[in-house]
Amino acid sequence: MTVKNNISRESLLVMLPTSFHVDLEFFNAYTLGIVFMVDDDRKLIGVLTDGDARRDLLAGAALEDLITCDSNHFNKSPHYLPIDCEISEIWNLLNKDLRCIPLLDSSHRVVDYSTRSRLRQFMVLQPDIGEQEICNVLECITSGWISSQGRFIGVFETAFTDYLGGGNALAVSNGTVALQLALTTLGIGRGDEVIVPNFTFGASINAIVHSGATPVLADVDPDTWTIDLDELCKMITPRTKAVMPVHIYGQPARIDEVMEIAAEKGIFVVEDCAEALGATYKNRRVGLDGDCACFSFFANKSITTGEGGMVVFKNAEMAQRARVLRDHGMSRQKRYWHDHAGFNFRMTNMQAAVGAAQMNRIEELIGRKKTIFQAYDRLLSLQQALSLLPNNTWSENSYWLYTIILSGYDENVRDQLLKNLSCRGIDARPGFYPLHEMEPYRMFGHGTYPVSSYLSANSVCLPSSYGLSDEEIPHIAKIFIDELSKYSREKTNE
Repeated sequence: MTVKNNISRESLLVMLPTSFHVDLEFFNAYTLGIVFMVDDDRKLIGVLTDGDARRDLLAGAALEDLITCDSNHFNKSPHYLPIDCEISEIWNLLNKDLRCIPLLDSSHRVVDYSTRSRLRQFMVLQPDIGEQEICNVLECITSGWISSQGRFIGVFETAFTDYLGGGNALAVSNGTVALQLALTTLGIGRGDEVIVPNFTFGASINAIVHSGATPVLADVDPDTWTIDLDELCKMITPRTKAVMPVHIYGQPARIDEVMEIAAEKGIFVVEDCAEALGATYKNRRVGLDGDCACFSFFANKSITTGEGGMVVFKNAEMAQRARVLRDHGMSRQKRYWHDHAGFNFRMTNMQAAVGAAQMNRIEELIGRKKTIFQAYDRLLSLQQALSLLPNNTWSENSYWLYTIILSGYDENVRDQLLKNLSCRGIDARPGFYPLHEMEPYRMFGHGTYPVSSYLSANSVCLPSSYGLSDEEIPHIAKIFIDELSKYSREKTNE
């Protein structure tokens, strides 16, 4: 239930009788500003705060004055909770401006205490770093191969290609530059247009902008949350050079249909798979359909290298061109001779060392995420106010981040709900904001985007970290339902 810090329970126990002098020494030694007054059997009698003590001293009490069971110097009716209480009960008291809560056994003995810092914080996404990852990094450090050369680069790229079942993989420094490298390699730049969904993280559009091309925003489909095919067709012009379908929250886009449209119009397909490693479309891994696909290994992704990304090209010649551009555009035959104005988009050997170890565990990691998603589905599927992630027969999510839609509320309610959850130790987040609403991207919008706007205003992302226990998921779901129940759907719609 609690996370320990360096202040022990014993450090806060003061047996009666005591004196102000002794208690002030406790306050000076520890930062909590409270002591638990107990008898010789450690049964709680009351609590004394530093504020209580200093007020009494200012009122005329002496440092040597004794504090006994009969004294009026301390609170004899403090707030406390049983040691086996729910975490939500502790949060309820802490939210009443209490700094520290004693936890008692059935005999009224102080056996622990709780503060905000000791409570378990359920982070929305955290990586799972094991022993092999650490050993690989140590090998890099001790060998001196810490930069962009070393054996783990090739190991990681090969493991990634094997997992996807094909393609030509190039490891890069992060997921955003993976997209930029892909666009540049395909010859996309100034004067070209790239169609991208409006409901996505800003990295998708930033890569287009920095490649010199012009983004064109398309709304998304309400059934898949991915690029709307009718909108895509409407947006294509003679200047359109590529479309960037985003497999949002690990949900695959209708990539077959996207490829058909692209082939008919003669445009490239650059798949944004940042959140979709492990997802499948019609029983094949996402990332091998388009001309190229880009993945992210940020700390919150399915596997991580801390920062990092991967570009996977269908065409081997394109992949070779990208390898040169990735490394400053230097000639592969003549050292320090630049054939192109390239980039420094290289991944370090230490990043790749972590990635190689993560690839060895990828089935285990994604399997754990799937279990978490299924547990949430069981607990939340009967809530009429919620719409869960899209589920269909032709694809399988990557189980990256559990995201739901609040039905019948408004954005203000959603935002207040997130604040309330945070106060109870749950790091829930909103969905992505529509790109066309943000100042840097407004010029790329065309009309309204009702689906993107709806999904953004009503989406909530719940903790989906690998480390969540089977007992913690029901706890999170219960708090979420409890907090949501405080708001009337009818009221928000008036």
